[in-house]
Amino acid sequence: MNPIDVIKKAQVNKTVIPAFNIPYLAMVKPVIEAICDEECAAMVQVARLEWKKFESKSLEAVAEEYFKYYDPEHTMLHLDHVPAVDEDLQKVDVLPIIERALRAGYQSVMVDGSRLPLKDNISITRAVSDLAHSAGVAVEAELGAVAGHEKDGIGMSYEELFRTRKGFTKPEEAKTFAEQSGCDWLSVAAGSIHGSIAEGIREKKKPEARLDIEHIAKLRNATNNMPLVLHGGTGISQSYILDAMKNGIAKINIGTDIRQPYEAAMKEYGDTELAREQVYLKTRWVIRDFLKISENKKLVD
Repeated sequence: MNPIDVIKKAQVNKTVIPAFNIPYLAMVKPVIEAICDEECAAMVQVARLEWKKFESKSLEAVAEEYFKYYDPEHTMLHLDHVPAVDEDLQKVDVLPIIERALRAGYQSVMVDGSRLPLKDNISITRAVSDLAHSAGVAVEAELGAVAGHEKDGIGMSYEELFRTRKGFTKPEEAKTFAEQSGCDWLSVAAGSIHGSIAEGIREKKKPEARLDIEHIAKLRNATNNMPLVLHGGTGISQSYILDAMKNGIAKINIGTDIRQPYEAAMKEYGDTELAREQVYLKTRWVIRDFLKISENKKLVD
């Protein structure tokens, strides 16, 4: 499958492509099995922080595991967050990581310049787009601040974050970004938050998040219908997710929802196969019951 075509079809059909994060290598197999058994199109993805702060080892290790089990009619391999400035506020040399992903067989990549000024975010995204597109690989970028990965989580109550619209993507900036960055789809901030990765609070339930659907629609219009991406998909009420799909969101990242069952099973039983079973069941639930996309077979035909 070509990710650019699949994401665009999802947007047109007002459905969504789920992208499942892999913080532990053992999760790759059950995630792929669940996707295939639900007969839908979905992504398997890994972010830099997941090989730095969890146990996915490297982007190459995830790719190697992925290609053992993948189904080209249903699955795609995506490189999630490669930040220009990471969650510890350290600068990251982005392009060498993207080059590694291209060699490893990733079909799409994400550069995250959201902690940079707009001009610099556009510049690094343009550089990644030029590099990836020369290899026929799609590019995702981020504009606005989806909080949660920082050491102190979101740094305020969720209600305060939503009330102040702190970090929300600005439509006028989104228009400029879409015109100049060269990316294929755009991760936006409109109320969602990432699951915490900080030690000691990883197991906590995420705050129940909301989405500003009107704001998402404004971003879709500002970007001339560029497919939009929702990060931090776990913990948002289903009604908001379904409405977001009708208003431009074409890809949604799922991490905490499948990570925590794996970690809980490993902590209690120390049994990898049992933990894998929990991931498999939760992934199927997300696709079938929460996102209601098990019948998007037309996207993979």
